[in-house]
Amino acid sequence: MNELKVIISGGGTGGHIFPAIAIANAIKLEHPNAAILFVGANGRMEMEKVPAAGYPIKGLDVVGFHRKKLWKNFSFPFKLLKSLKAAKAIVKEFKPDIAIGVGGYASGPLLKMAGRQGVLTLLQEQNSYAGITNKLLAKKAKKICVAYENMERFFPKEKIVITGNPVRSDIVSVENKRSDAVAHFDLDANKKTILIIGGSLGARTINNSIKNKLQELEDSGHQLLWQTGKIYIDEVEKATVSSSENIKPMAFISRMDLAYAAADIVISRAGALSVSELCLVKKPVILVPSPNVAEDHQTKNAMSLVNKKAAVLVKDVDSPNILVETVLSLLGNPVEMTELSNQISGLGKPNAAMDIKNEVMKLVGKESQS
Repeated sequence: MNELKVIISGGGTGGHIFPAIAIANAIKLEHPNAAILFVGANGRMEMEKVPAAGYPIKGLDVVGFHRKKLWKNFSFPFKLLKSLKAAKAIVKEFKPDIAIGVGGYASGPLLKMAGRQGVLTLLQEQNSYAGITNKLLAKKAKKICVAYENMERFFPKEKIVITGNPVRSDIVSVENKRSDAVAHFDLDANKKTILIIGGSLGARTINNSIKNKLQELEDSGHQLLWQTGKIYIDEVEKATVSSSENIKPMAFISRMDLAYAAADIVISRAGALSVSELCLVKKPVILVPSPNVAEDHQTKNAMSLVNKKAAVLVKDVDSPNILVETVLSLLGNPVEMTELSNQISGLGKPNAAMDIKNEVMKLVGKESQS
């Protein structure tokens, strides 16, 4: 059998990068000798995270298109043309059997040039509202792996496979990690834990909503595990300097499996990766979608859970007034907490990475014979 060669392209945020790495790991598990090359956007998070995961990456000088600040798009066409040329050269040199696009700036030029050179392409769409890049690439794609139902609004029905979003393997099972989590974060095992995660960069509205009602949280007797994001950690630490040990702010939580294991309830943005992880950890969740994303896709992600009574929605604009009240009210209602856990637990897709890998193998004709 010839060595399998795969290009995986996309990135920009952890929501694109971690699923991409999970897909690569699933391919390597079955084909240890597979050559996997990542293509990302220069200056973005993937240029650091992908090599750290053990994979080579090449960068394109592509940038996103500013929908609101149109004057910032002056360099866009020049960088796009440069990226298309570079992507063509990468495909020609690497000669992949298949190119996988996971969304984000770089996947557009790479998948476009791969398709033009006759390379099989597969898309992975993480959100419930398809991104513009994947919508443009769908015509040439052989398969489109999605995480939500009703995606035929955006893609040809015959190409769609519902696989879910791949998540980090340590997230798949957190049930038996609570005692480790309590020790790791120096928590009180007898108190309920509120976990706050605003994405890798943090979320200003969520942070301010919590910061301005710290006294209410202190008085409740619960404890707070609070990922603030590196931008906000200094101001949050200043605000909590006189708080009790029940309030634990940190810039970034690297052991998210233990954070989820410790949590009795989670406050989170509604990025695609976060939502997929929350479905697997089966904890009651309050979603505060970011309003600052393309096509308001976080609200659409959140509503896919809320409509199934699997999460509670607090709008970003309402968060300062009702977020803390909502979380404290929920913690005082064990029946509703149990219902939320039960409903969200039925939505998880723990085998997403392997299912996407299987679609890749079918396309390249290298299905496992086991």
